[in-house]
Amino acid sequence: MFKNISLRIRIFLAMILLVLLASVLILGVTIYQYDEQTKDYNISRFARKEKSVISSIEFELKREFREPLSTETLGKIFQNRIYEIASTHKLNISIFDLEGNLIITSNTINSFDTKKEELALSGQVLEDLEDLPSHRVFSNVVINSISNETSYTYITDLKFKRIGVLELKFSQDNSDEEKELREFMIRLAYVYLFMFIIAIALAYFLSSYITRSIKTISDKIHKTRFNKRNEKIEFTSGSTEISTLVNAYNRMIDELQESAVKLAQSEREQAWREMAKQVAHEIKNPLTPMRLSVQSFERKFDPKDPNIKEKLKEFSQTLIQQIDVMSSIASAFSDFAKMPTQKREEIDVIEVVKLALDIFNEDYISYSYSDEKVIANLDKTQLIRIVTNLVTNATQATEGIENPKIQVYVSSENKTIKISVTDNGKGIDSSVEHLIFEPKFTTKSSGMGLGLPMIKKIIEAYNGSISFTSSKNVGTTFTVTLPKN
Repeated sequence: MFKNISLRIRIFLAMILLVLLASVLILGVTIYQYDEQTKDYNISRFARKEKSVISSIEFELKREFREPLSTETLGKIFQNRIYEIASTHKLNISIFDLEGNLIITSNTINSFDTKKEELALSGQVLEDLEDLPSHRVFSNVVINSISNETSYTYITDLKFKRIGVLELKFSQDNSDEEKELREFMIRLAYVYLFMFIIAIALAYFLSSYITRSIKTISDKIHKTRFNKRNEKIEFTSGSTEISTLVNAYNRMIDELQESAVKLAQSEREQAWREMAKQVAHEIKNPLTPMRLSVQSFERKFDPKDPNIKEKLKEFSQTLIQQIDVMSSIASAFSDFAKMPTQKREEIDVIEVVKLALDIFNEDYISYSYSDEKVIANLDKTQLIRIVTNLVTNATQATEGIENPKIQVYVSSENKTIKISVTDNGKGIDSSVEHLIFEPKFTTKSSGMGLGLPMIKKIIEAYNGSISFTSSKNVGTTFTVTLPKN
């Protein structure tokens, strides 16, 4: 389906999709960058707090150096001080022994509501503390916009001997940051919407501008015809590709014009050659009986014959008859060679067609019409010629047919007139249908095949048309369409 879309629409959609893709990418990068910055900020903030708490723990241990430092003394040393440190740094502090059992915690809620055994460290945390090179375990969990950071490190005495495990927990509410992000995204969405509207307008004008030159060339190509003079494209501005295409089209027009001239000249020469052959052939037909008549008369001529006058008269009539045939041949070719002169006069087509049919005596010719009167500006003589030619052909097509019928029908439709002549004759073979209006083609044993080509020229001179439908051994219908004005 995409292949059927025009180039202008493709460019337009491509530019819109590019803007949308860029907007989505920028939006995704913005959200990702915000999450990363928030996460990094919380971690770095917790790291600073962790460093300060560890410094405070080490200070307390040094201050209590008068007492032996051991796991058992940690609870006593930080019995009261742990709350002050936790309050100062706004986090929860818990101290465990090396087996993970809770010694003391600043989280009074857990210390009062839960047994110490239930607050012991997991074995996984103790293993990670032992295995990690930094001997520090850190986790960050976000629940309902609350970022929870937890770290575990060893507490050592002054000789760096491990005497306990320090747990620090810090909770950061990120709802304000997320609210700011939503507000920022809303403002960004308005900006994107405005940019999208501008992008649509810009894409429309750019796609139209890019394809305008191509459309100009396309329209010219669609109007290009072999049998008429075609205009070149005058294009002064455009890309190199468009200029190349225009130059190629203009060269094609030049070559097409040259080919049309050569073809027209060749067709005229061929037409005259064919016409000359036809004229020669038609003239030879009466010349042969004329020659035979003269030779016969020469052999049989006897001045003393009492019937010499009658024989001379018979001989003269034979020659005159053949001369008339030659004259009719010359007239037919002369009429075909020149375009019939259009003479427009207001006539009643119904009456003129009826007048044309009066010369036929066949009783199987019927005439009907849709209106009592149809007025048109046509040549009366030429219209009679059209009708008589079609009816004559129909009578010849029905020769030897049992119960022949010829129907002539005239109808008026809006600004046109239709004249149809239908017969039930032998029909036209489909193999020769394309030759019916060709000069010198005929399906009859006699005739020059100029009747239908002649009336076709007359009809086309009035901007009309002639067509036919035919079925073998069923009949033929010729339809003539002529404008009223």
